[in-house]
Amino acid sequence: MDSSAQLSDQHSDISPLDAIAHSPLRFDIISLFPDFFTSPLNSGLIGRALQKDIASVHITNPRDFATDKHHKVDDIPYGGGVGMVMKPEPIFAAIESLPVLPNRAVILMTPQGETMSQPMFQTLSTQYDQLVLICGHYEGVDERVSHLVTQEVSLGDFVLTCGEIPALTLINGIIRLLPGTVGKADSLKYESFQSDLLDYPQYTRPAEFRGWSVPDVLKSGDHGAIAQWRKQQQIERTQQRRPDLYQRWQQSPKSPADHP
Repeated sequence: MDSSAQLSDQHSDISPLDAIAHSPLRFDIISLFPDFFTSPLNSGLIGRALQKDIASVHITNPRDFATDKHHKVDDIPYGGGVGMVMKPEPIFAAIESLPVLPNRAVILMTPQGETMSQPMFQTLSTQYDQLVLICGHYEGVDERVSHLVTQEVSLGDFVLTCGEIPALTLINGIIRLLPGTVGKADSLKYESFQSDLLDYPQYTRPAEFRGWSVPDVLKSGDHGAIAQWRKQQQIERTQQRRPDLYQRWQQSPKSPADHP
């Protein structure tokens, strides 16, 4: 893996004292498939953020901590049933090998967890200096791993083949909120879900394409009218596409800027 992007494979040899002194938000991923993260975390905005030392990502493979000669990390479930369950010993050993920063969360990727949301990303990006992400496989992880876990997180009400996909989503959503990642920090204030409203329609050149024109108000140069149009579009779009969010927005406290 590309060490220049602060992406390190296997368990880190950073001492706990050195890690605590290191300011970037530290992600520790517990994964049987470290290569899954190579391209996504070395590309685009997230890759540049890691290169700028805004965050660091370290991957630990629990298979390295299996004690039998076959490096077995899963076994059949007690009580019978289909599939295999990830064993607790390698996961415990992998996590216990990591440095412990003062504000650490250990997060299990599981369909039983709290669904990811923008408020969750905001909390995790500001309240912690270390996030340990456990990526499950097969039929899940041994329930005793829950004694290590401080939070369970889900991508949604569906089943995926592995926990690496939601873990990558979580990392992406958090890193882009860290100071210095997005060039214009103010742009984060106007994104979808920041105020329980979806984003307004976006247009660029040409002004007309195949009979579809950019709304005149956006070409008017009247910033007040543009802001009013955009807010109205946000409200209408949210009401049509996400009535659940629209209801939540209606019930939330409003400032003058929240009205078209």
